[in-house]
Amino acid sequence: MEIRENDKIMSEFAELKKLVLLGCKNVLNVSDLSILTGLSPSFIYKKVMNREIPFYKSPGGKLTYFDKSEIENWMLHCRVATNDELTSEAATYCATSNKSKK
Repeated sequence: MEIRENDKIMSEFAELKKLVLLGCKNVLNVSDLSILTGLSPSFIYKKVMNREIPFYKSPGGKLTYFDKSEIENWMLHCRVATNDELTSEAATYCATSNKSKK
């Protein structure tokens, strides 16, 4: 019983270590990016193949790397407006379009 407990603790420690190291890195590989984004490695490779995600290749093109700040910007590039923002936008549109009809 105690061995299983130790294995569980060591596994959790290894996971925490991975996350701490990921926080310190600026250049990520596919495995790191998978942890950061929650996307599967195969989905990341598909995005790379279709050039839908910013990436870099090693000399010779064998390894794929990602800039952490570029990935964070890429993840946030499709912002969805809040209901308050949409309401405000609609009110502004109605106010300005009514003036042009008069």
